[in-house]
Amino acid sequence: MELLRYWRFIKKRLWLIALIVIVSCTAVGYYTNHFLQPQYQATAQLIVSGQLTDPNANASNVDIGAINTNIALIKTYKAIVRTPRIMTKVAERYPDLHASADELIARVSVGSISDTQVMTISAMDTNYTRAAKMANAVSTVFQQEVKTLMKLDNVSILNPADTTKHPSPLSPHPTTNIMVAFIVSALVGIAAAFVLDQLDNTVKTEEDVAELLGVTALAAIPKAKRHNLADRRPKSQMTNLGGKENVSFDA
Repeated sequence: MELLRYWRFIKKRLWLIALIVIVSCTAVGYYTNHFLQPQYQATAQLIVSGQLTDPNANASNVDIGAINTNIALIKTYKAIVRTPRIMTKVAERYPDLHASADELIARVSVGSISDTQVMTISAMDTNYTRAAKMANAVSTVFQQEVKTLMKLDNVSILNPADTTKHPSPLSPHPTTNIMVAFIVSALVGIAAAFVLDQLDNTVKTEEDVAELLGVTALAAIPKAKRHNLADRRPKSQMTNLGGKENVSFDA
């Protein structure tokens, strides 16, 4: 019974819910397509590994302790990349990026592949080619500066970002945004329907009478329609079947 009661509330305000959903989805779709700029991400990969001291050494002689040390160093390197020291030099050496040090810090992110010696430097921009150039520029400057800062030469560029690719934008996602807007607006519309129903204390149906007074309605007066009222108007004239003049009668 409760479900039927809730459905009656929703059905009564279904037009309101539909209006809210349509307006919300249309507004979100229009805003996403016309005001949000697409964002592209490009990623360069670096590897942190020291040189073998013995040129004749092979893979079986690799120092596991050195590998663990390099993995631990990645945490420090990740913090160094997004510092003004590095980004200022990137902005100075690559003026074609048209980005200041603060803008580079905001657009660049640094990560690592778990339990490996591989670091990733990613850049976000509205143009993919510029994002790739930005990721490569930061990687190159970091590789050079870490030698001075850490007195180590253990960073190499594994895979630079490909500037010739034409990937899909990372964001926005119009379909996802519209789906989220649909769900949220539908919930808002249903909540608004229940609120309006609770605020409306007028009696409109037999069910309202029974619920309010606890009694059953004995009779109901149907709503009069215009064509029924037109049929009940008194006819004061009659037309002669022979097509002659009308004869009037007093009511």
